Amino acid sequence: QLQLVESGGGSVQPGGSLRLSCTASSRALSDYVVGWFREVPGNRRERLSCISSRGRNRYYDESLEGRFTVSRDNTKYIVYLQLTDLKPEDTGEYFCAAAHKTLGCSAQFSDYGYEFWGRGTQVTISS
Repeated sequence: QLQLVESGGGSVQPGGSLRLSCTASSRALSDYVVGWFREVPGNRRERLSCISSRGRNRYYDESLEGRFTVSRDNTKYIVYLQLTDLKPEDTGEYFCAAAHKTLGCSAQFSDYGYEFWGRGTQVTISS
């Protein structure tokens, strides 16, 4: 069982930045692909990014236009999502999730196959 806790959310103005963290409960994180997803009430869950177990493969949803960057430090059991040039439409609850590395991380990633989920961290973008 892998437990995940997101942190780093908050309220910022448009154009601002945040760094979200996804902290795992154990070193087992190094055997897992991690994905980031966003939820807005009334909308479908959106995919944002995934990163392979050792960090060699990273993919992003095209809609992000290069504004987000995913990284990981397996020695600290943490995966990061750096958010830059934030826009009001980036407002939402951000979740990290983990799937065994056999799932892989590819350009076609979705929330399918992710078995462990954090509780989310809220990001609000407003002026």
